[in-house]
Amino acid sequence: MPDYSRVMTSDAASADRRARAATIDLREVAADEPIAREATARYFAELDATFPDGFDPGGPDSPEPGATYVVATSDGAPVAYGGIRPVPEVGAGTAEIKRMWVHDAWRGAGLGSRMLRHLESLAREHGHRRVVLDTNGALLEAIAMYERAGYERIDRYNDNPYAEAFFAKEL
Repeated sequence: MPDYSRVMTSDAASADRRARAATIDLREVAADEPIAREATARYFAELDATFPDGFDPGGPDSPEPGATYVVATSDGAPVAYGGIRPVPEVGAGTAEIKRMWVHDAWRGAGLGSRMLRHLESLAREHGHRRVVLDTNGALLEAIAMYERAGYERIDRYNDNPYAEAFFAKEL
């Protein structure tokens, strides 16, 4: 007879993560706040470990012009992060989603989708009608999430050397 105990334990852990993720508050933060700097550092470290040739953010970490960032915390530590910034050079009324990150222990809990919806809502509040984003081909889970959320692939819109997939969504 198959051993279902691991599956049940995994299902229970996943259900617990989803329930905990639903209670996490998302709040706007300045890019220079310690919690934002910690989230950015974790995001960069994960990219460096994930990309086949590593990741170099290039120079000092400076916020994107006009950006608004959002952080989710659990027990005082960042567990998700992301931001939006206007990109009029891509099109009037367009915002770009930047630095979308979810701690690996929180993946599968719906926190990434929740953060993405929050950033889209924030973009609408700022008067944007469309959002764009770029990502690396190694980030398969992120690509799948964007596609599930209704993002469509578009042509390259920037010169980010790490970006391999480009997406847009009308708000």
